[in-house]
Amino acid sequence: MTWLDSIARHRMPRAVVDVVVAVVVTAGVLAVPERLPDGPPLRDPDVWRVLLALLSGLPLAVHRKWPLHTLLTVAAAVGVLQACGYIAPLVGPSGTSVGVPGLGVAAAVLLTAVRSSRRVATVVVTAVIPALAVMEALIEPGFRTVNAVTATILLVAAWALGRLSGARKALARDAVEKAAALEREQGANAREAVARERARIARELHDVVAHNVSLMVVQTIAADRVQDRDGAKAHELHHMVEQTGRAAVGELRGLLQVLRTDDPEDGAERRQTPQPSLRQIPRLVESVRAAGLDVDFTTEGGPAQLSAVSELVVYRVVQEALTNTLKHAGRTRTRLSLVREPDGDLTVRVCDEGRRTGHVEPRAGAVSDGTGHGLIGMRERIAAVGGTVRTGRRPDGGFCVHASVPSDNGCDTTEGGRRP
Repeated sequence: MTWLDSIARHRMPRAVVDVVVAVVVTAGVLAVPERLPDGPPLRDPDVWRVLLALLSGLPLAVHRKWPLHTLLTVAAAVGVLQACGYIAPLVGPSGTSVGVPGLGVAAAVLLTAVRSSRRVATVVVTAVIPALAVMEALIEPGFRTVNAVTATILLVAAWALGRLSGARKALARDAVEKAAALEREQGANAREAVARERARIARELHDVVAHNVSLMVVQTIAADRVQDRDGAKAHELHHMVEQTGRAAVGELRGLLQVLRTDDPEDGAERRQTPQPSLRQIPRLVESVRAAGLDVDFTTEGGPAQLSAVSELVVYRVVQEALTNTLKHAGRTRTRLSLVREPDGDLTVRVCDEGRRTGHVEPRAGAVSDGTGHGLIGMRERIAAVGGTVRTGRRPDGGFCVHASVPSDNGCDTTEGGRRP
């Protein structure tokens, strides 16, 4: 709840305010006859005076719903009261005397100026107020200019005050609406940020789990096949499975640790686990080689000048490409190259020669067509740093991933990457 809502809760309801104003004006007209010492004698009160007095005040209770109609009704009732001699005019021979009926008309003008549209307010100041001033001047015999001037000043002042109050209310309403819109926008941005973070964590989980579990499956199958004829080799493969599992658990623990917000141990800030970078790619290559994938790894052009985010993207792209090759093509020959281009961009190529003839795959199934969730995440990662990626089958067999990542001093990474 905003502070404006708190203030509004302690205010008197608007309908009650209108009723109170109507009752006060009506009671004033009934209880205080407008008599000037040197003015003409007034007619004795009767039932018509009571009815006209009621019409000069009670309609203000419904002014919020019918502002212009209420103003005309109150003004007409006050004019008839004056014309019939039930009350004295606003201005008498001895000077100015603005009474309750005149203030009631002024209140109706003020409220109409506050609550009506600009068109209705313009009609009031250009037509209704002059008509009321003329009526006030014609109440007594002859045309009394001082009556018209006094009524005009009173009503125009009430109208101007009403328009000023309406403008301030409009500014306050606009400020509240803008604050509400800003709050909604901030909420939407927060939800979008949460969604992006969830998608990022989901991609990280996919990369960690898919890569390590795939290696463990391949290594386990290979260990079972050589168990009978080469126990030492089987033991070595089982040890690799253990190491791969421990590495996966470590990566998952470091990744999921950012989701914990209820562990203020020793009041110290929790250190985030370092994310993989280009320096970890050789170790990644060694792990897939140990699983049986024949990888030819080369680098050209020297070290690339990439941000930590871009290096993580390159690592995950290489990891996803090698994992897909191991799952879908088996122990085939694969070429991995990292090339720093003259403009500073880093080009990543991962191409395999396809499934070898007579080779039994760990998972018999279809070859990837480039539409899996892993490749979709790969494209999203590359696009997030302003790069491009192309994936597809090679004409002579096999599958190829070709990605380009801009350097820090290359292109703007705020725009999404272009997809082929």
